[in-house]
Amino acid sequence: MDLPATDFTPWAALAGGVLIGLSAVLTMLFFGRIAGIVGIVSRALAPEAVPWSDRAWRLAFVVGLLAAPLLVTALWGPVAQTVSSNLPMMAVAGLLVGVGTSIGFGCTSGHGVCGLARLSRRSFVSVGVFMSTAVLTVLVLRHVIGAV
Repeated sequence: MDLPATDFTPWAALAGGVLIGLSAVLTMLFFGRIAGIVGIVSRALAPEAVPWSDRAWRLAFVVGLLAAPLLVTALWGPVAQTVSSNLPMMAVAGLLVGVGTSIGFGCTSGHGVCGLARLSRRSFVSVGVFMSTAVLTVLVLRHVIGAV
């Protein structure tokens, strides 16, 4: 089976990594909080659980997450997507990611970026579990089932 080629984009990956790291550092510096997307979004959307002063920066963070790809598209044109176009499979994948972030009490940004930087044992375990699961998923989908 012929699999689609994947572009090697080290400069774009480096720039993205630097921006993610910078946002994590700035979030900790200015707000004393971990830049875990799941926690930020869930508390931004739950007004009764969080005072307005804490909710405002969370909403700004979410707006920035949504505005960034629009800004990139406006400045440099559309970015080619490399994810599957199989919508049912993407829906199941999104559901599984949501379940995984609930079980693991956090997401890749909270555990992988911030937790590892803080030498959190829980984050080391979480990252090991979700990275192993990701590798196994790609192995099965690409090489056993041929679904991607």
